[in-house]
Parts: sequence; structure tokens; C-alpha cells
Amino acid sequence: MIDFELTKEQREIRDLAHEFAEKEVRPVAAHYDETEETPWEIIKKAHKIGLTTFSYPEEYGGGGIDDPITNLLVTEELSWGCAGINVAINGTHLPMAAIMAMGTKAQKDKWIPQFCDPNNVKIGAMGLTEPGAGSDVSSIQTTARREGDYYVLNGTKQFITNGGIADVHVVFATLDRSKGWGGVAAFLIDDKNTPGFSMGRKERKMGVRASHTAQLILEDVKVPVENRLGGEPGDPEYVPGALGALKMLEHTRPGVAAAALGIARAAYEYALDYAKERIQFGRPIIEHQAVAFKLADMATKIDAARLLIWRAGWLRHKGIGFKRGEGSMAKLFAGDVAMETTIDAIQILGGYGYIKEYPVEKWARDAKIYQIWEGTAEIQRMVISRAIAKMGR
Repeated sequence: MIDFELTKEQREIRDLAHEFAEKEVRPVAAHYDETEETPWEIIKKAHKIGLTTFSYPEEYGGGGIDDPITNLLVTEELSWGCAGINVAINGTHLPMAAIMAMGTKAQKDKWIPQFCDPNNVKIGAMGLTEPGAGSDVSSIQTTARREGDYYVLNGTKQFITNGGIADVHVVFATLDRSKGWGGVAAFLIDDKNTPGFSMGRKERKMGVRASHTAQLILEDVKVPVENRLGGEPGDPEYVPGALGALKMLEHTRPGVAAAALGIARAAYEYALDYAKERIQFGRPIIEHQAVAFKLADMATKIDAARLLIWRAGWLRHKGIGFKRGEGSMAKLFAGDVAMETTIDAIQILGGYGYIKEYPVEKWARDAKIYQIWEGTAEIQRMVISRAIAKMGR
């Protein structure tokens, strides 16, 4: 029998994240959306209470909670508070996911503890996307060539969360373009002041504006050989860069879905409360079928999205993996639900939903990116269709 009851530990961490989102995040969400500043103080507070490190192994100084569902619960709550601030807090998980997925033991021993130090907040960035290469990693144009004890990197990265301000950047580059995916490797740049490494244009975004997004410029950037993630071909622990990227995205897509769910839930709850209080034609608008049915659809889609997300987390926890594209299913559906729910919330509020004094227009702007990053909705459908074609029913 399937049990949907959360454990005591899961409930406690979820409640901690919700309280943090309610008391620390929501009161400043509009400010950071308006200014596009990085919420450093919020990041520090989240780090201090363990919201950024609870899922990493205890041997590295983390909380040792090796449970994907707990991670998804925390992400949903923080995104319920503010999606942009959630990205700022959890943006570090992308490079850390890369190190955990493909790093050698020596690399994990060196880098993960630094990010788990409760007295020293470090943030990371993951440089995969380029001006001409988004979902198609095999089209990466950034190059790496071996020169003695270093790799020399050249290229441009686009739309990089924490790009240029992070303490550690994981950058994907190709050693041999003729090999496509097979020629891709990942490199760790541990000093943002490395010669030749610089931040390009900072992007002004439609949504999730509390997170810093920028270009990365690499001009003859020297990276020590030992900073090639996964080691060298022939090493006992060697992990190819392309395989590492796939493992990383498989790990992170359910989390992206959980963030989308948090936005959808925030918009639904606000619209529901408004519909109970707003009087038109002598009664609350929730008593009008047109509004009531819209809210019913919103509630149903949100619950369905959560079930897909939890299933993806359960499959990861059991080590089963996503044989039918279950991670992509969760990400695809939750992204669409976030967009649909926020637009419906605006419609329920009418003119009030369209002005900045009310938060629903922000939630709609935030929601759109969840149909785009970590693989567009179209890419998710491609992943799913290929998986079901291979697996059958």
C-alpha cells in the first residue's frame, strides 16, 4: 500500500522552511523583485539554519538527510515565499549537484565541505548554456585544450545563475567538437578573479528577478588539470562530462518542478482567499460557477503536479531512476500548471491582478521561466516520448 504520510523529520523541515518563507522571504519579495539585487542577508540566514546544506552527507558537514522528498518539500516552501529568492538560495545546488554526480572522491572531499561550513557562505554557478547551445549540450562551442598541467578554456556562457559573483563555477566545454556529447567535459573554476575569466552582461529578466543572471566570458582561462570534474579518461573514478550533465539534470529537474509548484500554490491560495471575500452581485465570487470551477481546476492541477513530483522523488530515493521520463513528466506538468494557475489567478482578481500592488502579477512573471530552463517544455516532451518509445507501456 502506498503511504502519502510524511515522516516526522520531513514535516519538521518543511515547517521550518515554510516559517522561514513566511517571515523572512515574503516580506522582502517585492523589494528584491523591484531592485533585482541579490538577497545576501536572506541567503546567509537560510544557510545558518541549514536550509542550504541539510541534504549533503554528514561526512562533508551537511545534514545527512539523503531523502529527495525532503529536498522537494523545502524547495516548494521557499518558492511559495518567492521564486527568485528561492533560486538565489538554492542556485548553489546546481554546481554542487555536478560535483556530487561526477566529481572524484578527492574533488568532493575538497569542495563540498566548503559549501557546508555554517560560518562561511559560499555560492556556486553552473555554466552550461551558451548563446547558441541551450538544451542541446552537444552544440557547446566553449573549448578546452590541454596544455601541460592546465586546461585552457575559451568561450561564452549565457543566462548563468550567479554567473560572475559565485565563489565556484562549474563550466562545461568541449575538448573535441567532432565527438558531440562525447567530447564534452566539466571544469571547476575556483577563483572568480582568475585571469581571463570575467562577467559579461547582467541580464534584466521578466521574472525571478532576485536571482543574479549574467554572461560568463572565458579568454584563455587556465584551469588546473585536477579541476577537471570526474578526472581523466582511464582514471578509476572517471565520469564523462556528458554523462555527468545528464545525471545532474536528472537530479535537478524534480526540484525545478517543486519550485514551479510553490508558485502555483501561492497564486491559488491568494486567488481562493480573494474569491471568498470579493462580493459581486450580492455574494462572494466563489459562489459564481465560472470562478468556482476555475479554482477547482487550479486545486486539482496543483495536487496532480505534487503527486508527479513526489513520485519522481520516490523513484530517485529507491534508486530506480526515471525509466519513462518521470523527472521530465514532473517538470513539464508543474511548469505548465504554474503558468496556467498564475494567469487564472490574475483573471479571478480582475484589474487588481494586473497591478503591482498585488503579488499575482509577479507570480505570473516568475512562472514563465519554469517552462524554459532546465530543459524547455518541448525538450521534456522529447525526453518522455523517447523513453516511452523505448520502454513501451
